[in-house]
Amino acid sequence: MAGTGPVPKDPSQRRRRNADPVAGAVLPANGPTGPTPALPGGHDYDTRTLSWYETWRTSPQASTFLATDWQRLHMLAQLVEQYWLEPKKELLSEIRLNEAAMGGTPADRLRLRWTVAEEEAAPARRAARTRAATNRKNRVLKVVDGQAED
Repeated sequence: MAGTGPVPKDPSQRRRRNADPVAGAVLPANGPTGPTPALPGGHDYDTRTLSWYETWRTSPQASTFLATDWQRLHMLAQLVEQYWLEPKKELLSEIRLNEAAMGGTPADRLRLRWTVAEEEAAPARRAARTRAATNRKNRVLKVVDGQAED
């Protein structure tokens, strides 16, 4: 994509640890907390377009959307619908470009300096994985020491 420049490095990989001059936003992992607009005329769209819109509507990025961003997403839904009816690379290119402006990929979110907060259930999952790994390690140690249980 012309004019966007390289993707910024992850701050932990930088040699110089100067503060980032542009503070980034932390997006809620579960998306917007308040109401979000439905797709106007949604019943007229293909189910794949409706699914695409619902993904965007509940995405973490949607928590930052203003009225103009929702308007852009509604206009973009028409292009997505056209793409499903007759796939063309020009349509896909325009969709990709618009999605990039709204933080559609990890590289786009890095460029926008957005990070997604960890889900509330994530620490519990991580603790369960740690317990499972510890149990596995203990079973292996018992077998090696000759204390295997049947």
